[in-house]
Amino acid sequence: MKILFLGTHGQFNLGDELLLETFLSQLGEEHTYAVNSYDPAFTQNAMRPKFNVESFHTTRELPRFLKYLLTSKVIFFGGGSIIKELYASVGRNPYSTLLMILATVTFAKQVARKKVIMSNIGVGPLMTPRGEMLARWILSQVDFLSVRDEKSHRTTLKLGLSPLKVNLVPDAVFANPPEVFISTPKPLPRSDKIRIALNLNYDIEKPEAWEPFQANLAASLKELHAATPLEIHALPMQSKFKAHDDLSILKEFSKRISDIPFILHDPQTAQEAAEIIASVDMVLAERLHTLVISSILGKPFYGLIYDVKVQELVDYLGMNTYARNINDSFCSEDLTAGIRSVLSAYDEIGMHLIERSTLLRMKLGRYFDDLKAKAIPR
Repeated sequence: MKILFLGTHGQFNLGDELLLETFLSQLGEEHTYAVNSYDPAFTQNAMRPKFNVESFHTTRELPRFLKYLLTSKVIFFGGGSIIKELYASVGRNPYSTLLMILATVTFAKQVARKKVIMSNIGVGPLMTPRGEMLARWILSQVDFLSVRDEKSHRTTLKLGLSPLKVNLVPDAVFANPPEVFISTPKPLPRSDKIRIALNLNYDIEKPEAWEPFQANLAASLKELHAATPLEIHALPMQSKFKAHDDLSILKEFSKRISDIPFILHDPQTAQEAAEIIASVDMVLAERLHTLVISSILGKPFYGLIYDVKVQELVDYLGMNTYARNINDSFCSEDLTAGIRSVLSAYDEIGMHLIERSTLLRMKLGRYFDDLKAKAIPR
């Protein structure tokens, strides 16, 4: 059948592209997919020849979008924080995403008469009554709904949706086994330095906390380096498309720690990012899917919580001891102690992450079997 698959694709965000590949793998190679993208050629080439994908521009090809809305059997929103108000740091109307999705879902249901599925999505933040109203209008029209974390689940129930309608499942990327990322695991080479993969994301919940966080992070890394030499491996998950992308932020941050060896990577796929993660001693990251890949590979991490979705991930991984909310005030010594705690419990954390991610993968296997049986017409 033809499935219209909608999400944030073609923005050169490795997590978003990984979500797309994960969902198409779970739904099956036998379908034809129409996929929106801000770079249709990139998305189409990345998904072929494994999947039969036709890609169209998210904002510039409205006639094709309408054609796919009318001709597809199912409208599928896969993963991502899509039912949300935008943070001020994004620099756009806070309701722009909600309004766009409301228009799409309403047209699909009221005009095209299609089944609408939202799978493994994030709901929130919803910070105003207007945001809650728009979210309620959207979700009340969805035929099959699953959310990826407890906070999203609570939010949907607060909006008035029936508990029978809302499924709580892990982030879809946990459906991937380690071999999707690393085909042949290699022993970690010896080094006299502690190798840390560092990922930063500018779009934090409280923009005013960004500069204090960077200052404390730099001071902490310098303190650690003075005791035991470090080697920082920059791990951007988004290297173009928007202002303040991860690559630009990491380049700028490197000037704050000029005495520490700093290796700038620019991975183009999730697999390349995974290779960097596998080659270091630990991960220090904000991005959700950096932490998800680390968990699947059993690589110890210290989480830098920048918004609710990362907090929820840390919660259900049982990693709160090894994470810090960077929107809150803290001193560099607190961060230093946290990073050291990961290194001191290295093997224990690695085993914990493998066990936890394996359980989540099994749960997602059952979920996707149920989704296909109930929501994908044959």
